[in-house]
Amino acid sequence: MFKRVKRPAWTCPQCIHNQPQYIRRSLVTTSNARGAAAAAIAAEDVHPVSKTATSIGHDDRTLRQIFDSPKFWKEFSSRSKHGYGAKSAGLFRNRHLTRPEGFAEFANVTLEKCQSIVASVLACNTIEGYKRMVRDLDRLSDLLCRVIDLSDFVRNVHPDRRIQAAATQAYTAMFQYMNVLNTTQGLNDQLQKASSIPEVQASWNEEEKTVAAILMRDFSKSAIDLTDQDRADVVDLSDEIAVLGTEFVDNMAAEQPSLVFPSSKLKGMDPMLVRQLTSWGTVTLPTEGMPAMQALRSVEDADTRREIYMAHRTSAQSNIDRLEQLLQRRAELAKLAQFESYGHMTLAEKMVKTPEAVTTFLDALAEENAPRVRAELQELLDFKKSDARAGNNPSALNAWDRDYYSSRLMAAQRTKTRTPDFLSAYFSLGIVFQGLSRLFHRLYGIRLVPTEPLPGETWNDDVRRLDVIDDDEGHIAVIYCDLFERPGKSPNPAHFTLRCSRRISEEELQEASSTIHSQSNSPFTTPEEAVNDGLATARRTAEPNKPLYQLPTIALICDFARSTPSASSTTPPSLLTFRELTTLFHEMGHALHSICGRTALQNVAGTRCATDFAELPSVLSENFASDPAVLALYARHWETDAPLDPARVRQRVDLDRRMMGAETESQILLGMLDQVYHSAAPLDWGLPAARPSPSSTQPESPSTALYHAVSRRYALLPEPAGTRWQGFFGHLFGYGATYYSYLFDRAIAGKIWADVFQRGAPNSPSSSSPPGGGAVDPAAGRLFRDEVLRWGGARDGWRCVAGVLGEERGGVLAQGGKGAMEMVGRWGVHSS
Repeated sequence: MFKRVKRPAWTCPQCIHNQPQYIRRSLVTTSNARGAAAAAIAAEDVHPVSKTATSIGHDDRTLRQIFDSPKFWKEFSSRSKHGYGAKSAGLFRNRHLTRPEGFAEFANVTLEKCQSIVASVLACNTIEGYKRMVRDLDRLSDLLCRVIDLSDFVRNVHPDRRIQAAATQAYTAMFQYMNVLNTTQGLNDQLQKASSIPEVQASWNEEEKTVAAILMRDFSKSAIDLTDQDRADVVDLSDEIAVLGTEFVDNMAAEQPSLVFPSSKLKGMDPMLVRQLTSWGTVTLPTEGMPAMQALRSVEDADTRREIYMAHRTSAQSNIDRLEQLLQRRAELAKLAQFESYGHMTLAEKMVKTPEAVTTFLDALAEENAPRVRAELQELLDFKKSDARAGNNPSALNAWDRDYYSSRLMAAQRTKTRTPDFLSAYFSLGIVFQGLSRLFHRLYGIRLVPTEPLPGETWNDDVRRLDVIDDDEGHIAVIYCDLFERPGKSPNPAHFTLRCSRRISEEELQEASSTIHSQSNSPFTTPEEAVNDGLATARRTAEPNKPLYQLPTIALICDFARSTPSASSTTPPSLLTFRELTTLFHEMGHALHSICGRTALQNVAGTRCATDFAELPSVLSENFASDPAVLALYARHWETDAPLDPARVRQRVDLDRRMMGAETESQILLGMLDQVYHSAAPLDWGLPAARPSPSSTQPESPSTALYHAVSRRYALLPEPAGTRWQGFFGHLFGYGATYYSYLFDRAIAGKIWADVFQRGAPNSPSSSSPPGGGAVDPAAGRLFRDEVLRWGGARDGWRCVAGVLGEERGGVLAQGGKGAMEMVGRWGVHSS
């Protein structure tokens, strides 16, 4: 209830496909007071915006230099090592976290606040108290997340083992307390009572009603209304599911770990790689990982490719057994919670609402996508027919032919254009951040402003702090950018919301003031600091009484290569590949959702929305990376400052999307497989018995039979009999019943891109705007911010989509349901 499920790391479709079997604006800026006294520095850091400063150009140049010039960054960040009296300001400026022991202190102080709120809610018996209950419970949730989210992040990224251990202890303690609250009957009873009082209901605004519904639904999913025995069974099943799911993901492996070939059978494969795998003239080829993928793309002999393909796509039966047990336990959990299936239980709170709606969407999308797939397959078949080395049956395309001929077709296309690697010279990390800031300023009136970190504020010297400045509101968010590779760091790009936006009440400020005055050794000097643990706050001047808000605090993690010294006198900065550029735009799209949210309650702040709506801003953001009008804002050669010809980017994009139909088809298949597996079907499977050997003629296991049935229904080039790829589908655990979300949000994003951000673009058929519109049109940005970003999860996603697309009130989209799902499916999955 009190901890919304965090967004799991998304793996892009390419990775899944390739995974080894498995208004008027005033100008503002920050003011720097280097060398000032400690008290003055502290005051500056609480309120970094000066309405009298207008040095936007200075901030823009600095933004580039802190990423592209190591020398400039060393000088800029010197205060983090020598300023502020060299006294630690605490991680993220959390005054508790100046030493490892501070995590326990942070958890204990927060726990006391939580217990006070719980006692107040349980003792409530007045109308005024019930009117305040949603806000009280939302604050309780926020306090829990302050410790859980931050500690979980720190324990995974901080290099100091002592701090890792301290963060883990704080995380565990608060997580256990959260589980106690989730099964506290009195909290549910009080919320239900408050909701049943007409006077109380009438006093709640739409946001409070939405949060009340979320909390009550989460209580219900925690089995709060069941008998003691059933509730105990739910806990046991949930624990078993967690263990089975982790084991399933950790044990993804092929039935045959390797294959043995004479080296002659691998003709066409990279000789250096083959040599590494060869011993005494015999090649031992792993059936998982990059060597197998390389072989499928390059080996000329079709029979050899077939053998590799079958082994590469056949999971160990032991992991199939784990998967089937996992699916059975989820079906049993849903039945105990009185749902038709696990899919029905999971999707009830999503935009789609039901599994039937997902099927409607995927069927419509499959129909829209089929002509594109047929054309791609015909192109591959024509290529195969012209291949003198095609071997037997050259007039038909097999599953093990697809990667091989796709790779050859792409290679042939690349020879007609310049190599795409040259694009990196125009995408230094600093230049790209300049582009992001300029784009955001054009569209949303916000800028990224570098801020010197204080001592102890970050977990690594490479971490840059950016303050997000709104032309009208001033300081609205903080982003910590940890973007360079280093030993032991996860290679997966990710966006983390360490603290959500939330309105702070005057009562909370009074409470914080009393605490400061009652403690002789308080680490805080002002109530504004104490009420948010030292993290950033700001008053929202556009609202009545100018209430104080805690600002969203975000961490952005990537794994970009550092600059390397060259033979020339000039060392290039860190240069991004086009794929890395798109990844950065994607992750910043998530950040925008948190930054631009304008909710008062943290349960619906920013990305805390329906999980099948959360990817929309990030997927839409990818389109800006390659748009000519956006490239004109920033793409310059790092050394000559020459602008990039957008036609070169267009060539690269067209090349990357050459087989987009097949990619979409694969995602449709996996989305439907996810739905079938999380239906009521596993209830009839029974416990997995001992499985026959791969060579046996015994029937397929239930999940394998369903896998092949779905493949025959949704793939124009179906999977051959004998494989068991589902044992490598690790997203079945993390994305159970919601794997469709990526395609769903991509279809919606494509429609918004075409109808909103391309409507005023030059040469657009529907262009009715003056030149300079399109992707950098402030009107388009304002529309998207007002109709989508500002709402977070406080507004139904369908209403957001209908609003940004200009649908009349009461239209098909705003109503959601089957009609809306079918409409989105027919839009198809398209990008710029």
